[in-house]
Amino acid sequence: MVILTLVAAFIVFLAIGVPVAFVLGLTPMTVLMTQGETPLVLIAQRIFTGMDNPILMAIPFFILAGNLMSRGSMTERLVTFCKILVGGLRGGLAYINIVISMIFAGITGAAVADTSAVGSILIPAMEKEGYDVDFSAAVTATSSTIGPVIPPSIPFIVYGVLGEVSIASLFLAGIVPGVLLGLFQMAVVWYYARKRGYPKGSMPGLKEAFKAIMDAALVLIMPLIILGGILTGVFTPTESAAIAVFYALGIGFFVHRDLKLKDLPKILIETGATSSLVLLVIGMASIFSWLLASEEVPQIVTQAILSVTENKILILLLVNVVLLIVGTFMETTASLIILTPVLLPLMTQIGVDPLHFGVIIVLNLVIGLTTPPVGVCLFIACSIGKTRLESLFRAIVPFLMASLAVLIICTYWGGLVMAIPHAFGY
Repeated sequence: MVILTLVAAFIVFLAIGVPVAFVLGLTPMTVLMTQGETPLVLIAQRIFTGMDNPILMAIPFFILAGNLMSRGSMTERLVTFCKILVGGLRGGLAYINIVISMIFAGITGAAVADTSAVGSILIPAMEKEGYDVDFSAAVTATSSTIGPVIPPSIPFIVYGVLGEVSIASLFLAGIVPGVLLGLFQMAVVWYYARKRGYPKGSMPGLKEAFKAIMDAALVLIMPLIILGGILTGVFTPTESAAIAVFYALGIGFFVHRDLKLKDLPKILIETGATSSLVLLVIGMASIFSWLLASEEVPQIVTQAILSVTENKILILLLVNVVLLIVGTFMETTASLIILTPVLLPLMTQIGVDPLHFGVIIVLNLVIGLTTPPVGVCLFIACSIGKTRLESLFRAIVPFLMASLAVLIICTYWGGLVMAIPHAFGY
């Protein structure tokens, strides 16, 4: 009865348009009020407990670091640097879009910041060079999903806290899937660049190339500092995020000198708004996940699936389908907090390493960032490109197929995902 009430309330609140963060709080509140046995003060307690984890402090710091890096000329410097690498290829601006997203992923760990920062520069530039606007926006939206996969990654931090998995090992496990996403998306660009005759870019001269490398060097060092410090044990993920903030401030104020004191209030307000939304979702979802655990939903789900089949391949396929569907209408962080406690016991029971499952669940959910009805990156790219959602989604489909191919590879080839973490002793 409790589970039916929980599901019914969840569907009703979503259907009437209540924001997801509040759906996650109102749903368990409704169940607890109908039971009348649990004091409602428990809700406030669970919200606080859900957010009361030092590791979660890394999230606002990484968001702030990303906002600082994207505020000045750093994105433009990265674009210039990427021209050296892939600018001379046919469809060069599309390749640059993907490569810069892979680099940007090592700075922010968030897809939305990537879509906004990169899209505002490259979508107009691609349109000016003769690229279809739908194609330009599609490349931007899908390449930004690399952000939460390549370290540092906000979803990996959340999953690591929930699943009690080392954040450093998750960051390492995200490297291969993130690179594969970039390569498969480049394959789509390669096909359409030749089919539609997109222009080749011009390769910079030696002097210009050297200047571009020097200009971008300090930005490129930042991901190495973040990941290197964590892996060597010099600092924790939270400390690395704080150091990234000070590093971005130092570059912006004293090296590039494109950050001003008057910029800080707006940056801090934007960071506070984004961080508060993420932490509110985490707090609210912790009530939801607590109620699921108290009603033994993970055990019920595990037994139900195993009663149908014990075939590991089929179970992984079923879980992927469920996660892909959930990712289309729920926010990534909320989905992680609700589904990790439910599915992780099942994965462990069929022999899937929690580290491997972390990659699987994050890959599934970030794909949802570019699919209707709530694909945030899809809507941002649509707004920047001033195009219709329907035509943009048609342009995104080939890129989604590429992302799904990477998902299948990473799901069924665990050794590939785990290779780098194992090399570092995790």
